[in-house]
Parts: sequence; structure tokens; C-alpha cells
Amino acid sequence: MCENPTRFENAICLIDEANSLDPNTEIFEGEDYPKELLYSVRMTKWLETIEPLASEALRLAVRSQHIRRWEIPRSDYPLGRKGYHRWRTRLYDYHGEKTAEILEEAGYDEETIVRVRKLLKKQGLKSNPETQTLEDVACLVFLESYFWDFSRLHDEEKIIGILRKTWAKMSARGQEAARELSLNAGAEALLNKALAPEN
Repeated sequence: MCENPTRFENAICLIDEANSLDPNTEIFEGEDYPKELLYSVRMTKWLETIEPLASEALRLAVRSQHIRRWEIPRSDYPLGRKGYHRWRTRLYDYHGEKTAEILEEAGYDEETIVRVRKLLKKQGLKSNPETQTLEDVACLVFLESYFWDFSRLHDEEKIIGILRKTWAKMSARGQEAARELSLNAGAEALLNKALAPEN
């Protein structure tokens, strides 16, 4: 039960409660965590690293980026690029809907709720600094915590393409932070290959 003193703390608690229901788990440092709860904590930690003075709206969007994602599995949509984009578009709307419900419950005004939903839809990428920061954080979390396992499920050509697209979505600040990541040798080799000039 969330009984925190500020509406922000209450909203974060409610978001975490929602993500704690994830039936999928991940082991981290010897402990078992609901997958999306662990993801949201990782998102927040990276935001605090690259943008410690982030606005409340951005902090809320970062924490709720994958809220209840397991309820709309990728397998519900066709294979291929078109199916993937349909899935991602639905997720953007769904995360915004679920987050808006929580923010309303926590007592947020409509202006803040609309702002958070726009961030979750990635509106204004490359033009809105907050949207860009959210994207940088998501890319950094992916590269640091999920990329290596993901890379072993696909062929190298596909992975190189994904890395190049990921890199292109990041700002110079995000790219600089990514270069400082402590990746294992295999992941670092793939990243270096992706960033090498194309012939």
C-alpha cells in the first residue's frame, strides 16, 4: 500500500506496485526481481547519472517507460518490421494510459499528465530535450543490461544494424556515456564493429 507523503513519491510507489506484478523475473546480484520493476529502477539510476536535475515529469516518464509491458506481448503481433512497429505504437499508447491512471490517482494535474504521456510516446525526439534524455536513458539501459543476451538470439548482421539504429537515436551526451560502459569483450567487439566507418 502506497502511503508516501508527496504525490511524486506516491506515484513512484504506485508505478512500482504495478510493475511488481510482472510474472516474468530476472536474477540480479543473486536476487530474483520482477523483470519490469528491475528495468524501471535501472532507468531511474541512469537518469540520475546523466540528468540529476531532471524535471518531475521526466522522472515519472522514465520510471513508467515499460509499465505493465508484459500485458501486450510481442507475440500478439505479426512477425516483421510492420508487426513490430504496430506493437511499439500500441505500447506507447498503453504505457501512457496506465501511467495517466496512476498520476490521476496520485493527484497530478492534467497538464503534467499530458506532458508525461507525450514523453512516453517519444514525441519530439531530437527536438525536445526531455524526450531525447528519455531515449538516451532507454538506450543506455539496453546497452548495459540487455544487449549481450539479446545479441545471442540473432545473427551478427541484424545485431550490427540494431546497434547502428540505437546509436543514431542517441544524443552526443548519450553516446559519450555509452562509450564509458563496462561491456564484456563480446558486446564491446560488436559495438566497435557497428561504429566502425562503413566501406
